[in-house]
Amino acid sequence: MTFTHIDSNGNAKMVDVSDKKESVRIAIAKGKIITKPETIKAILEQEVKKGDVLTVAKIGGIMAAKQCSNLIPLCHPIPLTNVDIEFEIDKKSNCINITGTAKTSAKTGVEMEAMTAVSLAALIIYDMCKAIDKGMVISDISLQEKSGGRSGHWKKPL
Repeated sequence: MTFTHIDSNGNAKMVDVSDKKESVRIAIAKGKIITKPETIKAILEQEVKKGDVLTVAKIGGIMAAKQCSNLIPLCHPIPLTNVDIEFEIDKKSNCINITGTAKTSAKTGVEMEAMTAVSLAALIIYDMCKAIDKGMVISDISLQEKSGGRSGHWKKPL
């Protein structure tokens, strides 16, 4: 088996993407954080003592995507052209669904940036609300769709 992140001497290496073509690449990731009903209520009514939870989570998630290559070993630093995070509050399931989209025009994809954005947004929600609800659960972080590059378009099967 040939490994992409190990050289012929068994040392870690970054994959050389010099020969790849630049293309517009988009990745969409999702995740969720499950809470108690009173946590959802406090977020919606702006009653969390630390402040506006979803705004802080959105900004933090965007910042995390921009730092992805500093967090994940051998991850290429790429120029992000757009990062967005959206929240959907599901009162019936007591959860906040998080969608992160990352976009670039580069030689490598933005899947890790999208998933990092979602992960950190969820962690920020947890941090800001832990005084209300220490039992929150972060789950189901996954790539939903990606486009661009050699492998083209991919969508997670239903």
